[in-house]
Amino acid sequence: MAQDRAELWELVWGKSEIDPAALAQAIERALESGAPDFRTRLLLRDSTQALQHYWGQNRLQEWLTHSPVRARLEAIQREDLGKPGFPLLKEHLMDSTKPEAVKEFLRELGSSVSVPVTLEIGGSIALILSSYLSRSTEDIDVVNEVPLPLRSEQQLLDKLQRRYRLVLTHFQSHYLPAGWENRLQFQGSFGLLKVYVVDVYDICLGKLFSAREKDLDDLRAIKPHLDKGQLSMKLLDTTSSFLKDPLLRRSAEKNWYILFGEDLPSQK
Repeated sequence: MAQDRAELWELVWGKSEIDPAALAQAIERALESGAPDFRTRLLLRDSTQALQHYWGQNRLQEWLTHSPVRARLEAIQREDLGKPGFPLLKEHLMDSTKPEAVKEFLRELGSSVSVPVTLEIGGSIALILSSYLSRSTEDIDVVNEVPLPLRSEQQLLDKLQRRYRLVLTHFQSHYLPAGWENRLQFQGSFGLLKVYVVDVYDICLGKLFSAREKDLDDLRAIKPHLDKGQLSMKLLDTTSSFLKDPLLRRSAEKNWYILFGEDLPSQK
């Protein structure tokens, strides 16, 4: 029962993006698990108000109407709990990109092309497809370049972008650790598309050497799913060229310290 309340705290604590639907589910599970303490009731109140700010009153009311914890949640809203304890919560709500929506995009794309095509996908969307990460993105990052049979279907890609809010983009493989192509994971066949995703550790190491805040936020989000020892080993085995670049090394040292509170691993 306490674990259900811990789930709510884990969802909101230190996250740059919080999916509103996931927040609503966590609110319900927290209340179904028993009487919450004062601090949790404050979080439940502020979370509900954040949902109202994001969804609007009509959608909030629709959720409450069908919620099994409506009465308890409304009772908490009537309590005098004082000023907001989590005033920034509403700023972090954002609908996450769902893995199934990405797969629907790939199925429609794969059923609309006339020749077999292979896609090698990296970046955050690969982490979302592999269920390591939950956040919003519009970019399906293809390694090196979008294959010509897809680039030539611009009208189709524009239509899919409008409907799914997803777009095929590309990045260069020199941002990935050495040997990444030997560690690709088969994601599945989608019509005439064969899709592979870059290994999670290769993606994480690419983000480790990045100076972008959103890459650090992705690392923070998926850190619980990573084996630190394995990450350290792969860092030393596959990123020697990155480590020789002063700017890249500086970014990696900073990000590693933020993540783990210690110096970047080095060869003994």
